[in-house]
Amino acid sequence: MQCNRRYFLKFGIFSVMASCQPALALAHAKRSLPSRRSLSFYNTQTAESLFVNYYSKGKYQLNALEEINYTLRDHRTGEIRPIDIRLLDLLCAISLKLKTRSPFHVISGYRSPSTNAMLRKKSRRVAKNSMHVRGKAVDIRLPKFKTALVRRTSMDLKQGGVGYYRRSNFVHVDVGRIRYW
Repeated sequence: MQCNRRYFLKFGIFSVMASCQPALALAHAKRSLPSRRSLSFYNTQTAESLFVNYYSKGKYQLNALEEINYTLRDHRTGEIRPIDIRLLDLLCAISLKLKTRSPFHVISGYRSPSTNAMLRKKSRRVAKNSMHVRGKAVDIRLPKFKTALVRRTSMDLKQGGVGYYRRSNFVHVDVGRIRYW
């Protein structure tokens, strides 16, 4: 009985520590972001560009967030959904770590449920419960950087999922659980 109790306590403590790690990583990332945050995008599907200061004076700027939501909309249906601010902060952290202000080339931002279902029929690589449908994922590249470096940088930040699509030359980043493929 003593051995089981000890095992249970060790397992419980380990579980709590493991579950806190993403929260600790996110808290650290928030502290390391500047008080004024900007992002630059080039949507490869619509040829639209955007440079925007989305956070300043301690607040997210609503007009800037609306512009981002529009730029990252589902280009097939025109549907717009709010993009998770944690995803924007992750992209900002990637830019800072790479020391670039170059625009992120966006291959896919928000996806409507109907677009996601259509893409799933065409490819088994499209997740049924895609984070894109929730505004929590974006597929990107930074043309001045090797995609492998963007992948490694995203993984080092430990703020969510990172997928590497070498043949298609893009990286998927999301603010879900930490996982890599």
